[in-house]
Amino acid sequence: MRANEMALGEGSRKNRTRSVLGASLRAGLMATVLFSGFNLATVETASAQGLFQRLFNPEAHRRQQERERQQQQQDLRKKVVSARVSAPRYLNYTPDSWKTVSLAELSEMKTAEVQPDVQSGEVAETPAVESDSLPQAPVVPTAFDAARPALKEVSLTVLPEVGEAVISYYREHPDFVWVKDGKPTDKAMAMRRGLGDTAKYALNPDDYLVDLPATAGLEGEALDAAMMRFEMEMSAAVLTYVLDSRRGRVDPNRISEYHDLPRHAVDLVSALEGFKNASDVEAEVANVQPQSDHFRKLTEELARLKAEDEDADQIVIAPGTFLKAGKSSPEMKNIVAAINKNGSEELKTAHAETLTAYDGAELYSPELVELVKAFQKEAKLTPDGIIGKNTINAMVGETNAAKIAKVELAMERSRWLPEQLGERKVFINQAAFTATYTAPGEDPLSMRVVVGKKSNQTNFFYDKIQIVEYNPYWGVPYSIIVNEMLPKLAKDPSYLDRAGYEVTTPGGRQISSSAVDWYAVASKQQSVNVRQYPGSSNALGEVKILFPNKHHIYMHDTPAKSLFKKDMRAYSHGCIRLQDPKAMAAAVLGKSKDYVSSRISAGQNEQERVTGDIPVYVSYFTAWPEQDGTVGFYTDVYDRDMHLLEAIEKTEAAREKVRTS
Repeated sequence: MRANEMALGEGSRKNRTRSVLGASLRAGLMATVLFSGFNLATVETASAQGLFQRLFNPEAHRRQQERERQQQQQDLRKKVVSARVSAPRYLNYTPDSWKTVSLAELSEMKTAEVQPDVQSGEVAETPAVESDSLPQAPVVPTAFDAARPALKEVSLTVLPEVGEAVISYYREHPDFVWVKDGKPTDKAMAMRRGLGDTAKYALNPDDYLVDLPATAGLEGEALDAAMMRFEMEMSAAVLTYVLDSRRGRVDPNRISEYHDLPRHAVDLVSALEGFKNASDVEAEVANVQPQSDHFRKLTEELARLKAEDEDADQIVIAPGTFLKAGKSSPEMKNIVAAINKNGSEELKTAHAETLTAYDGAELYSPELVELVKAFQKEAKLTPDGIIGKNTINAMVGETNAAKIAKVELAMERSRWLPEQLGERKVFINQAAFTATYTAPGEDPLSMRVVVGKKSNQTNFFYDKIQIVEYNPYWGVPYSIIVNEMLPKLAKDPSYLDRAGYEVTTPGGRQISSSAVDWYAVASKQQSVNVRQYPGSSNALGEVKILFPNKHHIYMHDTPAKSLFKKDMRAYSHGCIRLQDPKAMAAAVLGKSKDYVSSRISAGQNEQERVTGDIPVYVSYFTAWPEQDGTVGFYTDVYDRDMHLLEAIEKTEAAREKVRTS
C-alpha cells in the first residue's frame, strides 16, 4: 500500500512537473511569438506556424523545407538561364573634334631666334653664345618677321594635332613656306593642284581647299596680314592631308567594339619640313600616301574603275533563282550570258564548244553544268554546279559604283594597318574567309577559314604569333560558359563532368561542376576555370596557333570539317578555324607538315614557341588584292561597310560645318 501510495505520489509529481513544464513551454512559445528584444512586436503568423511545426509536426516541417528548397532551386535556375554576357556592340560614331587655335604666340620674334646667312641669303639658326663679352651680330628682320604682328589676329579651326604642329613648326622655322614677295609661290600653286587631286586616294579634296588671297589693292600691313593668313591656312591644309593619309579620317575604335586598332602617331612637323625642302611638291603629295604594295594596287583599281563607264548592259538574273542539274529555268539564257561576259578568257576558250552550241534552251544540261562548275572554281566558290545566291552574285558581278565604294573603304581601312605588313606574315581577311601565309622566297600558303557568326563577330586587330600548341585544351571563354553552358548546367549540374571538361578554382584545384554556384559565376561573384580535355571531340581539334590578345582569338583546327565546303563560312564564336591547320603551323614554325603530325601523334599536350617576327592581321576588307594581282570583291558579311560609310559621312558633315562657319 505504501509502495502504491508512493508510486501514485511520484506519478502525481511527474504529472504536475509535466503540467508546469508544458505551461512554461507554452508561455515561452507565446513570449517568443510576442516578444522581440525589449519591445513587443508582431511576428508573422507563418513564422510561428513554422516553429510549432518544427516542435510538434517535424514531418510536415521537413516537407515544407523541401518545397522551399525546390522553389529556391527553380528561382536560381531561372536566374542562371537568364544570365547573359553581352557581345561587343556598334557605337554611335563621333567624328574627330576640331578646335580654334590662336597663333598669337608666333607674333613676336624671340631673341637669338634666327639670323640670315650672309653668303646664301638663307635664314639660319643663331648659335648659342655663352659669354656676354663677345660681340653679337645684329638681328636682320626677314619678310616673315615683318609680317609677324598680323599673327596676333590669326586663328585656325583645325584638328588639335594640326594646330600644335603649325605652332611647333613656325616656332622652330620662322619663315614662309608658301609665300614670297607678297604672293603665293609656284610651290604653293603646285600644292593646291596636288591637294585638289586627292580623290584618287579616296579622300575629299574639299577638306584641303585653301582660297587664294585677294590681294588686289592691298599693301603694307594689310598685304602682310592677307599673306600670313594664306601661309598658315596652307600649312594647316597640308598637315590635315598628311594626317588623313597616314592614319585615316576615321578612328575605327569609335565605330565599334569589334575594332581594336591603335591610331598611328604622325610626325607632322617633319612632314611640313619635307614639303618645304621638296623640289617636286606634287610627287611629295603622292609620297605621303601609304607606300605598301596593296595600297598601290587599290589605288590603281580605283583609277581603273573610275575610268570605266557604268555598265549599261548589266545582266540581271532573277532573285531567288535556284537551279540543279537537269532542271529548267527561263533564267538559263541570262546565266550563260553572264558567264560569257564575266568569265575569264581561259574559261571561255576551254568551254568554247558549249558556249557556241548554246541555243537559248531552258534545260540545265550536263554540258552547262560543267561550264558553271568551271566558273564557280574560278570564282573561288564550291564547284558543285548548283546555281544559288552566291553563284549568281559572282556571275552578275557588282555594279561599277558598288566596286568603287568598296575600294575606297578598303583604302581607308588599309590606313589603319602598319604601312609595311612585314615580310613573313599571316593575313586573315574575314570577308573573304581566307588566311594567307607569305614569306620571301616561298609560295604563298592560302586556305579557307571559318570566322565568327554575325552574333559572335571576329574582331579586327593585329598581333604577333608566339606559340603553336599540340593536342590543345580548350579554355572555355566566360561568354560561352554563361551564354551557352549555364542553361545546360541549370538542368544538369554535373553536365561538365560527364562531357569531358575540367572545372578548377582560380588556384588550380579541380572541383566537380555540380559543386559550383553557377549563378555566382554568372554574376561574377565567384570565379572558376573551365577547359575541355584534348581529344577527338575537342573544339580546337589537334593544333592551335596563339597570338595572345584580350579578345581570346586564335587560329585552330576543328572537328567540324564540313563547314569548309560552304561558301559563306561565318559559324565560329570568333576564333579562326583553319582548313589546313597543320600546314599553317608548319609554315609559322619553319618546319614540315610531317614534323607537326609527329608532335600531334605523340598525344601529349605540348607547346612550341615560334621564332622570328611573324605578325598576324585579323582584318576585314570587302575589296582586297589577290595573289594574282587582281582585286577581289567580297560580301559584307558583318555589315561593316555600312557602319564605316556612316562614320565617313559624319566626318565630312563635321568638316563641312567648319568650312562654312
